[in-house]
Amino acid sequence: MSLNTKIIGIGSHLPANIMKNEDFKGYTFYKKTGVRIDKPTEQIVKKLEDISEIKERRYATKGTDNASMAAAAAEAAIQDSGIDRETIDQIIFAHNFGNVPKTGFNNDLLPNLSARVKHKLGIKNEMCVAYDILFGCPGWVQGIIQGHLYIKAGAAKRILVIGADLMSRMVDNNDLDSMLFSDGAGACVIEAEESEEASGVLAFKTVSSCKTDLNYITSAQSILSKDEDDPIYYIRMNGRGVYKYGLEKVPAAINATLEAAGLKIEDVSKFLIHQANGKMIKQMIQKAFKAKGFKGYDEKVLPLNVQFIGNNSVATIPVLWDWIRKGKLEGHEINKGDIVVIASVGAGMHANCIVYKA
Repeated sequence: MSLNTKIIGIGSHLPANIMKNEDFKGYTFYKKTGVRIDKPTEQIVKKLEDISEIKERRYATKGTDNASMAAAAAEAAIQDSGIDRETIDQIIFAHNFGNVPKTGFNNDLLPNLSARVKHKLGIKNEMCVAYDILFGCPGWVQGIIQGHLYIKAGAAKRILVIGADLMSRMVDNNDLDSMLFSDGAGACVIEAEESEEASGVLAFKTVSSCKTDLNYITSAQSILSKDEDDPIYYIRMNGRGVYKYGLEKVPAAINATLEAAGLKIEDVSKFLIHQANGKMIKQMIQKAFKAKGFKGYDEKVLPLNVQFIGNNSVATIPVLWDWIRKGKLEGHEINKGDIVVIASVGAGMHANCIVYKA
């Protein structure tokens, strides 16, 4: 018999407020050096859309915090799984900026967000351990890996893994990169399952490139900020560095993880990739296939929803999976026995990958 880690329920939550590209027409953008970009805003927005494919994103309304979004996604995942919430052994919450009740970086991290979600879910079982992980955009994938290891060790049987971020309150509105990010939450329930053949998480890989690539994504003051005594920090990204890192590390991680699982890239039914940038995602998959001697790939294996919701950090992959499960992406479905590759990249810099058999 094989002890497997299976996803038995999934859910997501997106704010109702849609921010379209044309809504940026009143914005003024500056280079990281503080020099104003001397081009019409419409032209700037159109170029970023051509590169990222993002047409709209979701922004949370005033009064919403990260724990509330996460609890909504977690509740949906619990309902989808049909389990008794009191049987959950762990709650793993991946995020990057805490609760973010208002604009700008703040340290609203106590109590930790997973504890707040457990409270909101009404779980009484004190043996259900709630903790957070900070791992950049790959945090939710790393949460699955961590939960899988607990299950394989026999230390847990059922784990709730959440990814949620309020990115709209962490962006500098004078920075071009602000148009990439959005808000959202995704969650899943993973469970130990015994069967005669291996399924669920078959293999995984994680890399942390912290010596040379540490500062591609950091926190920094606003481009136009002059207040050094009481600074407010926002997300700051070296877009070119992130792009280059993703194109190098993600294809390599995908092929290494498939090899560890004893599978070939042509065995994969779906690639669920961190929805950061449409063009970058396609190039990463193209490179992964090229490394195995293929000239191209079938577009049916690469579902995308980044154009509709933008980059909501740790939430992108569970939201994408939930959309597929609920039939929101035409032409895409995941069936029993399908091989699914899950991969992400982000601040640290980190990249990770899971090969999963549905």
